[in-house]
Amino acid sequence: MTGDRDTIVRAARPEDFANLCAILYDTFESTWRPNIKEAAAQAFIQEDRPTSYVNKRGLQLWVADVAGEVVGLVDWEGDFINALHVRSSHARQGIGRRLLDHVEMQIAGAGFASARLETDTFNYPSQAFYQSRGYLEAGRYPDEEWNSGLTTLLLVKSLR
Repeated sequence: MTGDRDTIVRAARPEDFANLCAILYDTFESTWRPNIKEAAAQAFIQEDRPTSYVNKRGLQLWVADVAGEVVGLVDWEGDFINALHVRSSHARQGIGRRLLDHVEMQIAGAGFASARLETDTFNYPSQAFYQSRGYLEAGRYPDEEWNSGLTTLLLVKSLR
């Protein structure tokens, strides 16, 4: 088990990109793939979406580094948290909390009164995590990213 003091939150570096892609594939397999249509899963893999995402956003990401291993990532723009992922082997060890603490401080420091993010209705662990951190549901709409009939939840937290 990883302790808080063993986790460093730092800016991503180019040498982290392979690990960042691996984290995105890991959370795809453990969280998304069981809940989406096979055609959507195949499109994700064939289009190599993690590599495209990391190549586009990689140097804006912040990572959780445990003993030199990148095990989580967070990405945001303005007041919106685009992504927060933790490698499944490191889940429930406080890493997501550390990343969320970091991003909330950055968003508040940039002058935003609240933070927003999305999760899906099937993702109960994610919903429970964010609700425990003070996020409240502010909307529901069809998830068009996966073309699998899912419903997205918009969650918002006041940072004041």
